[in-house]
Amino acid sequence: MAHEHIVYMMLVDAAAQAGDEAAIKKYAPKLEELATRDKHQPYLGIAQRAWGVAHRLAGEFSEAEKRVEAALEIFENLGMKWQTGRTIFEMGELALAKSENDAARDYFVRAQEMFEEMGAGPDLARTAVALDRLP
Repeated sequence: MAHEHIVYMMLVDAAAQAGDEAAIKKYAPKLEELATRDKHQPYLGIAQRAWGVAHRLAGEFSEAEKRVEAALEIFENLGMKWQTGRTIFEMGELALAKSENDAARDYFVRAQEMFEEMGAGPDLARTAVALDRLP
């Protein structure tokens, strides 16, 4: 049986990938609470990144940036390359939402390089789509 924090991590991460602001707001508080309680840094990073997505979707770019940067710091410190790449991708989405196309391209290219190194096919495909939609 999956532990509660694993279920919340999966719900939050899926909601963030789907861009479902309401679901993030519903499940991220519990994941953040559990991850903080258990000192589970990877899950805290996932919660931070998801909050960043929710704030980006709400147009709250300053708060989104704080949350995504906090997630990036966690994943880089833990040496979690795939999660780091996914977080850099989200930084690209945030830059794109702020109409900072050059910064968005830089983030997407960085993420793409990380995904290529790992052979993360689905993330490579998603990054290619993001790069293609840039002006």
